[in-house]
Amino acid sequence: MEKVLQVKDLHVSFSTYGGEVKAVRGVSFDLYKGETLAIVGESGCGKSVTSQSIMKLIPEPPGKIRSGEILFKDIDLIQLKEPELRKIRGANISMIFQDPMTALNPTITVGEQIMEGIIQHEKLTRNQAKRVALEMLTLVGIPNPEIRLKQYPHQFSGGMRQRIVIAMALVCRPDVLIADEPTTALDVTIQAQILELFRDIQKKTGVSIILITHDLGVVAQVADRIAVMYAGRIVEIGTRREIFYHPQHPYTKGLLQSVPRLDMEKGELIPIPGTPPDLFSPPVGCAFAARCPHAMEVCERVYPLKTQLSTQHHVDCWLQDERAKNLVPTLV
Repeated sequence: MEKVLQVKDLHVSFSTYGGEVKAVRGVSFDLYKGETLAIVGESGCGKSVTSQSIMKLIPEPPGKIRSGEILFKDIDLIQLKEPELRKIRGANISMIFQDPMTALNPTITVGEQIMEGIIQHEKLTRNQAKRVALEMLTLVGIPNPEIRLKQYPHQFSGGMRQRIVIAMALVCRPDVLIADEPTTALDVTIQAQILELFRDIQKKTGVSIILITHDLGVVAQVADRIAVMYAGRIVEIGTRREIFYHPQHPYTKGLLQSVPRLDMEKGELIPIPGTPPDLFSPPVGCAFAARCPHAMEVCERVYPLKTQLSTQHHVDCWLQDERAKNLVPTLV
């Protein structure tokens, strides 16, 4: 499969009055053409920081990409200057943010906002850009696009605003679409419509999607592969079937056990005990060790090596390492 995007050993931190927060600590993954990769995990695990780093939207200061590579068509985006990045943002890599109302300018019609990207990157005339904007509104399922093109964001419902933001992101036919919690602010019915829209657009355009979310129900519907993040690292990555039916990292298992399901027997959900570690001074070993019921002494001392379980399934856990059988499990 063709790799569209490669993230290699990415480290991102933020300088604060309390010290340096190591938000992303050595994240690596590949994105293939036409696939949907979901990045999941608790709030504060580094999902959004990772996605914003790809677009180089981390504010400096206080944020800083310390090291790593983000390769798009063999171009390291980290090394590019702002004028070069502007040519790629929107045209080749686009982003959908969590709250569509903050992503839209309330004083400008939606038509002007959609046309802005086309005129900037495609160098079309206003009439040509208007025709493309009408096509995009039709593609994302907005009725009466000729009328809607002249309206302002406040004249649309939350679901319709999200469709407009999707149209803005796709108007230049990008290779990569990053969706950061795109359905969190929507009710269940509208959420289902937006997810169906993502599937339909991907079939028609072949765009590769990175979906940032903490909602495993959303992931189960749209993801081809899933990367599980914890405390700034990807601890497990695999296909949707591998992660949902054969999870190997204790944190992945804990996430799945804490989600209500229709086929569950009567009883309480099983929460993950404890809280995530302090990223001012993250643990040298496995960051999940303090919350893990299977933790061993080595888990606190040394970060586990990556274990390959299949061509797509990798996990960072001492329990999957062959040397673990010679170690005595001790609760941390």
